[in-house]
Amino acid sequence: MHNLLISLSKRALRNLLLIALTLVFTSASGLDKPRVFVLTDIENEPDDAMSMVRFLVYANQYDVEGLAATTSIHQKNRVAPERIRKIAEAYGKVRDNLEKHEPGFPTGETILSKITEGLPQYGMLAVGEGKDSPASEALIQAVDQTDPRPLWVTAWGGPNVLAQALWKVRESRSPAELKKFVSKLRVYTISDQDDSGPWIRKEFPDLFYIVSPGFNAGGGYHHATWSGISGDFFHARCDGADFTLVSNEWLEKNIRRKGPLGAEYPDWEFLMEGDTPSFLNLIGNGLSDPEHPDWGGWGGRYELYTPRMQKWHLYPEIRSIWSDADDEVLGTDGRWHDGNHETIWRWREAYQNDFAARMDWTILPVEKANHPPVVKIEGEKLIEARKGDRIELSAVGSSDPDGDALSYNWFCYAEAGTFPVSSARSGQPIEIRNFDQQKAWFTVPTSRIMEPGVGTIHLILEVTDHGTPRLTRYKRIIVNVK
Repeated sequence: MHNLLISLSKRALRNLLLIALTLVFTSASGLDKPRVFVLTDIENEPDDAMSMVRFLVYANQYDVEGLAATTSIHQKNRVAPERIRKIAEAYGKVRDNLEKHEPGFPTGETILSKITEGLPQYGMLAVGEGKDSPASEALIQAVDQTDPRPLWVTAWGGPNVLAQALWKVRESRSPAELKKFVSKLRVYTISDQDDSGPWIRKEFPDLFYIVSPGFNAGGGYHHATWSGISGDFFHARCDGADFTLVSNEWLEKNIRRKGPLGAEYPDWEFLMEGDTPSFLNLIGNGLSDPEHPDWGGWGGRYELYTPRMQKWHLYPEIRSIWSDADDEVLGTDGRWHDGNHETIWRWREAYQNDFAARMDWTILPVEKANHPPVVKIEGEKLIEARKGDRIELSAVGSSDPDGDALSYNWFCYAEAGTFPVSSARSGQPIEIRNFDQQKAWFTVPTSRIMEPGVGTIHLILEVTDHGTPRLTRYKRIIVNVK
């Protein structure tokens, strides 16, 4: 072994270290890759193609079960699987280079084999007897796989392919079999882009469903959480966000100029990548937990309730769904902002830098690109405590595969927890001592709280390297105050 190590080049050693650290991080997270089936009305406007490029450059973060071309209210009588194939072919050209930077990327042939299509009909016109499509059949087969993991269905356009799958299973199987089928699904739809989404929510009340309900004609997109991905002063009124990071100029420099996959990334017309929030919380960055939308992450934060009727809804919601939640965030303008868009744009610098780095991976050798830090936490990630207890926090052991210096930021994600404490004059609900150091601590508050003063406190460790671009990874500690 000693002679073998001597014979290895520095580059080979670096590559082995990078892969080893990645595997350690993945194993330490304790999370399996999510299974994902994408429904996209690609070609209705550029944003679906933009999101598809980002989706594929993260293809090692999930198992892709299907990429289905569908219709929507913006594209009622046409599907465009050929556009998905073109982007997938570009991915195939860079896949081997991506694999050098981080393991687990499916081959281009594998991705191409997952492409399918729904019927070129709008909404519920494509649901019912004789309305099966290659996409709806593939979706049923994906759910029926002998796999304990749920299947995430992300609908970037209309979800009538999912509606047809559910309709057929209900018609052809027993109630118990239907219940099992529904329990294996996790759905995120980008608002309502046909009439099948509201139908699904009404007909299948036990279905795990994330959505900002409503149609664009009534102003629904403007109010939807997902628009925080790239909203500006006009779109979604994201006045505290950094607009330069989602401009066509930034995208030209950091995405489009980078190889054959970057060349498939078009200019935006209205907003950058409105569909991307549907899968951002599936990326294993240490921040989000897909089974807990209320914990928040790059794709936003969502709470379980029955939304009140709005003018942009097709009809009133009659069941609880995962929908818009509010975060209070300090913006780039130095002011505090509160709303559902903030649950996404608060992470804008991190997710844009991460995308830019992954596009570097498509064209650059390992030693010329940046890679995310590996975050470690000493001690338990779930802590039992009482008011007045001192909680010690330690990130000793965190490292960077490129040898870059690291910056630390410990903060309380108040909205994700249930502990009833108000913010201090600093704007923070809990003052964390040495918040920018590897080791920090805080005292569970005994003032500014509502009695009996019990609940959960979510502490986030944010570790950012000093490479180019700067990359961030996270760990979450939950303190249960009794």
